[in-house]
Amino acid sequence: MNAPKRIAILGSTGSIGTQTLDVIAEQHEHFEVEVLTANSNADLLIKQAIQYKPNAVVISDESKYEQVKEALFTHGIKVYAGEAALSQIVQMDSIDMVLTALVGYAGLKPTIECIKARKPIALANKETLVVAGELITELAKEKGVNIYPVDSEHSAIFQCLAGEFHNPIEKIYLTASGGPFRGKSKEFLLTVAKEQALKHPNWDMGAKITIDSASLMNKGLEVIEAKWLFNLKPEQIEVVIHPQSIIHSVVQFQDGSMKAQMGLPDMKLPIQYALGYPKRLKNNFQRFDFLKYANLTFEQADVETFRNLALAYEALHKGGNMPCILNAANEVVVQAFLQDKIRFLDMPEIIERCMAKILFVQKPSYGDYVETDKVTRIKALELTKKINTLAN
Repeated sequence: MNAPKRIAILGSTGSIGTQTLDVIAEQHEHFEVEVLTANSNADLLIKQAIQYKPNAVVISDESKYEQVKEALFTHGIKVYAGEAALSQIVQMDSIDMVLTALVGYAGLKPTIECIKARKPIALANKETLVVAGELITELAKEKGVNIYPVDSEHSAIFQCLAGEFHNPIEKIYLTASGGPFRGKSKEFLLTVAKEQALKHPNWDMGAKITIDSASLMNKGLEVIEAKWLFNLKPEQIEVVIHPQSIIHSVVQFQDGSMKAQMGLPDMKLPIQYALGYPKRLKNNFQRFDFLKYANLTFEQADVETFRNLALAYEALHKGGNMPCILNAANEVVVQAFLQDKIRFLDMPEIIERCMAKILFVQKPSYGDYVETDKVTRIKALELTKKINTLAN
């Protein structure tokens, strides 16, 4: 029996982070927690640290440092604080693998540091590849670092490619549930509230990704992520609405054969697969029953009503820093929508304006991504305030 793999979880208090800890608890013979990090949820971080006994924890919000340090002092757990500590902690020699479950752009710098430290990555932070896919994939190749996808759709593609890496992909189909507003009109979407958008029919996710799912931006970001993970052209990636969320994605090969990965909508399976790859570890997760799903249905995505998906494809075709602009604007508008400052259909409007206004850079450096993210957020915030003022 090999020693358990030591895991660092970046973003342990979020939806993916907590589910990763559930997987580790069940598979304690195979995995143990080495590092936990959180943004500002000090109470949950303390609780997790006492239960899982990591070597160290990081709280990004420096104002919570004393609270965490005091609570964990008698447990012999090292405590660090701040954004710089987050990037430094992943370089620890005792870490065997890093699971990045940070939300949004915040995951970019720590992921770069993971790759530089040659740590294998289980990637649940799709925005890292959306923002800087070229930079990340080139660096990973240079350092010989494997990136294992945790998103259910990309995990599905990865699983379908096992044993097929010598066979060229003709096309992939990313499935989407359609979210809570599938089949709804623009007129209906004009007046929807955040409470409606947060009620996802199939998946249990954090607020940001749930809103992204409702607007189909999540699927748009996944299209861009898939391009970099599997070295595809935009025309090789198609989105199909599959309301039951049982088929998680499909690979079509050049002979016309198709392979799909199926299962109940449960993020613990792709998390476990990424952590344990190439082994499929036995577990007690609920099993799929064909007789309970008499019909599996598929529909075309409505990019007229849900314009975010079309904007993501546009950003992917344009390349350069355009996906970075798309992502930064989206993070701002989702936050504004969650704070009731703008309406649901204002989100794509603001994102499109940012894509038209922010300086386009064809071959961005890391510094260009940082600058693009900053100026886009300023512009998006300005536009949300303008819309909010008009609405009132």
